[in-house]
Amino acid sequence: MTDFSRGQKGKLADMDCTGMFPVTLTLAAPAGMDIDISCFGLDADGRLSDDRFMVFFNQKSCPGGGVTLDIGATTSTFNTNVSRLPETIHKLVFTASISGEGTMRQLEASTMRLGSTMFSFSGADFHDEKAVIVGEIYKRDGQWRFGAVGQGFNGGLSALLAHFGGAEDASAPAPTPAPAAAPVPAPAPETPKVSLSKITLEKRGDKVSLEKAPRGGFGRIRVNLNWNQNPAPEVAEAKKQGFLSRVISSVTAPASRGIDLDVGCMFELTDGTPGCVQALGNSWGNFNLAPYIHLESDDRAGTSKDGESLFINGDQFHQIKRALIFTFIYKGAPNWAATDGVVNIEVPGRAPVEVRLDNGTNATMCAIAMIDNKGGNLEITKLVEYFQQTGAKSTHELINDHFNFGLRFKAGSKD
Repeated sequence: MTDFSRGQKGKLADMDCTGMFPVTLTLAAPAGMDIDISCFGLDADGRLSDDRFMVFFNQKSCPGGGVTLDIGATTSTFNTNVSRLPETIHKLVFTASISGEGTMRQLEASTMRLGSTMFSFSGADFHDEKAVIVGEIYKRDGQWRFGAVGQGFNGGLSALLAHFGGAEDASAPAPTPAPAAAPVPAPAPETPKVSLSKITLEKRGDKVSLEKAPRGGFGRIRVNLNWNQNPAPEVAEAKKQGFLSRVISSVTAPASRGIDLDVGCMFELTDGTPGCVQALGNSWGNFNLAPYIHLESDDRAGTSKDGESLFINGDQFHQIKRALIFTFIYKGAPNWAATDGVVNIEVPGRAPVEVRLDNGTNATMCAIAMIDNKGGNLEITKLVEYFQQTGAKSTHELINDHFNFGLRFKAGSKD
């Protein structure tokens, strides 16, 4: 292992960094300090001209797979293959930033490793900065090299993003240029802007892990389901044609033209007790007592701007083994695409986690996300698996069997 000091540089080829190789950051921070790591893929001008090449907690890979991120409790790894990067990317900058209280002065002995090289640094190298540029991989004279930087940076992740020319949120499209005398090529489509305000789980199986707070809990966790409150005329027409009979045969009230989605939760406590919290059967749960999960209300008309919310007692999270968040179309929509459904899981002090219901299937029930207790940490996995009754078993039973909750169901209603 070769120890690099600040400012030292070398060729990747001399560091056993060929093909896919790990760039590992181990950050030793005091309890309660949250540090985010990021990799910025910059162009020849040192700018983040394409936001898709910022790899961080909310975007864990870049196009082509040149950099992918695996996040751990104290050690995280950027799996890197520079041969998969486009010619427009000339530099990868690896950074760390504090998202809450604290400064880099408090950082304990930390390292950046790649191949046979290690760069060590600590809070003694910094002052009261909120971020640090740890190191960079850059292209010069046709060869890729590594440089140990260790430079403190005022401001957090958003300041780093602005420094490299990115933008936090989507901006309005650029105005269409005035017609020219000669035909001009159409402008390239704008790439989505990076959002630091939330974590979006894009694909089925995507996960995010949240460490418990020093006091041992997560506070009052809100699981909110919201959807389109103004269905198109064809949605109302689908309702008239009897779509609801495939969901709940006893629903006969045609007065409301709104979409009614119901959010619910199947759970398993750490002592093995299973259960279900939902409006059907008036199983509202309890926030302060087992199962420590409570359904706030049931928006039957589909008119509440806040949708429907479940609350999980995060200070009793050690009592919960897992919780499956689900929803079903109670009335008013022919498929999930028509609902514009979105679920946000909000943990105090953390970026909300978003899961969108973006499939056009006409299956009536969806397993949205699994919340698991992983050694005290809270892990959220995107599921978005759809279920449709095909025989005697209800969709609730199908989900129960698929995820092995061991529940027994009978017909229920909201009345």
